Amino acid sequence: MHPFRQLRWKLFFSHAMIVVIAVVVLLVTVQFLMRSRLTDTAALPVEGSPPAAVTPREPADDGWQTVLEEALLIASFGALAAALAASLFVSRRIVEPLQELTEVSRRLAQGYYRQRTHIQSRDEIALLSDSVNQLAEELDRTEQRRLALLADVAHELRTPLTTIEGYMEGLLDGVIAPNEQTFTLIRHEATRLQRLTEELGLLSRAQAGELPMTPRLVNPAQLLETLIARFQPQFSVCDIDLQLILPPDAPQIEADPDRLSQVVINLLANALRYTPAGGQVLVRLAVFEDYIEITVRDTGIGIEAEHLRHIFERFYRVDKSRTRASGGTGIGLTIARHIVYVHGGEIWAESAGLGSGATFHVTLPIWRPAFQVQIADEGGAELTMDRQELQGAPGA
Repeated sequence: MHPFRQLRWKLFFSHAMIVVIAVVVLLVTVQFLMRSRLTDTAALPVEGSPPAAVTPREPADDGWQTVLEEALLIASFGALAAALAASLFVSRRIVEPLQELTEVSRRLAQGYYRQRTHIQSRDEIALLSDSVNQLAEELDRTEQRRLALLADVAHELRTPLTTIEGYMEGLLDGVIAPNEQTFTLIRHEATRLQRLTEELGLLSRAQAGELPMTPRLVNPAQLLETLIARFQPQFSVCDIDLQLILPPDAPQIEADPDRLSQVVINLLANALRYTPAGGQVLVRLAVFEDYIEITVRDTGIGIEAEHLRHIFERFYRVDKSRTRASGGTGIGLTIARHIVYVHGGEIWAESAGLGSGATFHVTLPIWRPAFQVQIADEGGAELTMDRQELQGAPGA
């Protein structure tokens, strides 16, 4: 922004204009009145004497006082007129936009998120207007996502309930035979409904920052080995090659093992769901200076670039029909993102496009033990204390 377009400079110039106008009016008035007084106080001819040349003379002291008083009075009226004009200018350029911002803010507070300001100035008020418009756009997008969330939740709940209701009516009417296959299908839909309600509750607590966590020291290599062994039979049935690559010495991290397992399970489940038979899923653990990185790479259907930045949103689906058919709820990645963020890490996805597979990255900070020092107690035995304990020890 140009310095002279800033609001403080506009206010400064408006006040400076009032002072300049007052000074100019004062100087012009004094000059005019002085000339008038000098002419009026010129020498008058004595009666009966020949007229003499008119010579100006200095006005008396009371004449100077009268000139100054009249000049100041006229200059005051001029300054008042200038102040009135500047006030009208300021009110039109400052007060009116602020009134518009106030009205738009009030409408936004009432839930009318499509309201926008239309301020065309180039000062701080314009920047405030842009911020209000950006806030309104974000509120509007959030509201649209909320409405879509309600619709998706209703649909996801309705689908298994409708299936269960249909089969139960068929069983009661005798249209469907009460065999093991029927009961298995009903149980599958009930399990799907239970899983959805549990994940919705988990997502609600995660977004509210109330997700229960029990962090402790965890060896990520051992955790991954356990999960890979657990998923290996499922991948083998689907004819998908599941591999794990671990570093020689994996450091410990401070994490909730159950929540971290939930993140990896979600990524493995997605890879299993979207990788065709004959494909491959590679899980790799890499160690860097301050963090570890868990990578899950598959040779599945891939993700288009336009979908990459949305896949961690609630109920977002790249392929809605495929996800519903395979039983996905659409909120697993959202929960995984919240869990990773709570642990101080990052999660993101990469893909070269359709048919090129996808790669998910999870980074987590490495646990560093507190600095320890050796001290001797009164008996001469050496004690190992953390630096924090040492600072709080008597006599430290």
